[in-house]
Amino acid sequence: MKTVKVSGKTIADAIDEALRLLGTDSKENVEYTVLEEPSKGFLGFIGAKQALIEASLKPDPTEEAFLFLRNVIEAMNVEAAVEVRENGKEVEFLLSGEDIGVLIGKRGKTLDSLQYLVNLAANRQSDRYTHIVLDAENYRARRQEALVQLAHRLAEKAKRIGGEVTLEPMNARERKIIHAALQNKEGVQTHSNGAEPRRHVVITPKR
Repeated sequence: MKTVKVSGKTIADAIDEALRLLGTDSKENVEYTVLEEPSKGFLGFIGAKQALIEASLKPDPTEEAFLFLRNVIEAMNVEAAVEVRENGKEVEFLLSGEDIGVLIGKRGKTLDSLQYLVNLAANRQSDRYTHIVLDAENYRARRQEALVQLAHRLAEKAKRIGGEVTLEPMNARERKIIHAALQNKEGVQTHSNGAEPRRHVVITPKR
């Protein structure tokens, strides 16, 4: 991490110079320590001392997460490229490669675990939260489409048999997709049941 020691007539002047040397225009991007307070000296100038600070750039959450993910991928001996894309309040890490299925895992469990760890790496030293979404070969969209189709199919089954239908355990994000898909579907209602990691959605016909 690049660190600079900078002096100035005032602490504010020293900070401005530190920002210039560190290549940023925002105080929010740096952390600094005041090593010496400025003093006017005798008669306002004899023996006057300038302010002295030590400043460095704060770790960038996205860069921290990117480096962590690259190291994990290399440790898994998987050839994969990572594209970083800003998407509103989220940052997307898009994975691509021949062996990408290894990083997705069964029903996306490996991808979800990697996403959890990447977010920990991004935010461990940051004072502002950054949310990172990990995706691989458009898996998230394909999985969402499959879940929506499953939800409607099982909703019809619940209406046909006149009883509840229990889905397999899912994470909170996938349960939310099921609930949203059936929110306005006539004749059925949904709720979640059980404790993590076995929490699941139950579809019941409306009486």
